[in-house]
Formats: sequence, structure tokens, C-alpha cells
Amino acid sequence: MINYTKSGNGPALLLIHGFCESLEMWTHWIPTLAQTQTVFAIDLPGFGKSPLIEPSVSLESTAVILQDWLEQEGITDPIIIGHSLGGYVTLALAELMGITIKGIGLFHSTAFADTEEKKHTRNKTYQFIEKFGVEKFIDSFVPPLFSEENRKKNAQEIELLIQEGRKSSKEGVLAYILAMRDRKDRMDVWRNFPNPKLMIAGYNDMAVSIEHSRMHEAHAQFYHELPHAGHMGMFEESETTLQFLQNFLKQV
Repeated sequence: MINYTKSGNGPALLLIHGFCESLEMWTHWIPTLAQTQTVFAIDLPGFGKSPLIEPSVSLESTAVILQDWLEQEGITDPIIIGHSLGGYVTLALAELMGITIKGIGLFHSTAFADTEEKKHTRNKTYQFIEKFGVEKFIDSFVPPLFSEENRKKNAQEIELLIQEGRKSSKEGVLAYILAMRDRKDRMDVWRNFPNPKLMIAGYNDMAVSIEHSRMHEAHAQFYHELPHAGHMGMFEESETTLQFLQNFLKQV
């Protein structure tokens, strides 16, 4: 079962959150987006109020689950926007569904597979959570997602994300760590997807380097860098990021 919210009228827009997040991260944008779109914000299986359907997770299996959900809900020709892990899922959906998706957007995400260094970090994170649990991990995980210059300004958003992240099930968090670690490179999917593509990158993103983000620019009709953002541009530079998204939606 996929937990979701539906708002507005117009072409379908699907918003997919990132790791240890939930649909709540989009709520400050939904009233504006719903003026022109039918906005669906979902909880990925294992996060928020969506139960983990299977004990092991892959991006491919998650994409199949979401494709089935789209069909069940009668959602056709969606535009799909994914943040971080949600971007990985977006690319898996693009590979699965092709041109039936009207456009895709990656927020602070990448089409590349994990480097060996990143895989090592995922393994350490897995071991930490096995030993100490989700809550202790979340408390240290969320603040560095924001650029250091924004942590005081965004203290309320950081606290809300921590509270939401603490609700994540240990089984779901561990399953997605392995899914992210073992995901394949989808740069060919990004390069060859024929419909409009948006990428938003944070100059100070510690999770997805700006150098890696720039390697996607040649294949994106809409590419934007946020000079004062880390990994959470929808909060750190909210109005600017929302305007970029609205411009993309108008063109699609």
C-alpha cells in the first residue's frame, strides 16, 4: 500500500522524497503547485506511512511497485520529481516506463552509481544503524544535509526532518542503504530519456558533489545550481527552487 496525498487539478505531478524522508517534505510547496497540477506526494515503501512490502529492496522492484500504483490510481503521463534517493527511483521509473513519463527532475541526486568510497560509507552507516538504531543515526544525519551557512536559518526545518526521519523503520532504512549501494549506473537512462529533464544541484552539497552534478548538465534542458544550498534546496533556497520547478512544469 502506498500512502499519498492528492491536491489540485491539471497534469499529474508525482513528488518522491529522499532517504529517511516522507511526503511531508513537500507540504510547503503543494498549495502553489496544485494551482496548475494534480500533485501526488507519496511515501516510498518503508518510509512515512507506507509499509515495507518486501524485506529486501531494489530500485527496480520499487519502480515496479510505483508503476502498479500509478496504474491502479489511473495516473497517466506524469511528470516525476525525485529528491536524492527519490531521484534514483525516478530514473528507475524512467527506464521502466519510458516516454509514458512526460518529464523527470532530479533534486540533489545523480544518475551515477556509488563510487567504491561511497559504498564503503554505506556499509559503515549500515553497521552503525544495526548497532545503535535509527534515531541516533538521524540526529547526526540530517543537519549536514544543509549547507553550514543555512543551519541556523533552517533550524525549524532541520528539527522537523529529524522528527520525521526518526519514524523510519529500521528494516526499511537498512534495506534502502543496500539498494542505494548496489544500484546500477543510469547515466544512459538520463542521457537518452527523450522528454524534458530538470536537474537542481546545490553548490555546497556534501552528498552529491557539484562536479558530479555538472556532468549531467549537457543532457538536461533545465539545469540550475543553487549557490547557497547543500542537499536540501527546497528548504535552503525554497522560493528560487520552486520558481525553477514551476518554469520547468510550464515548458513540459
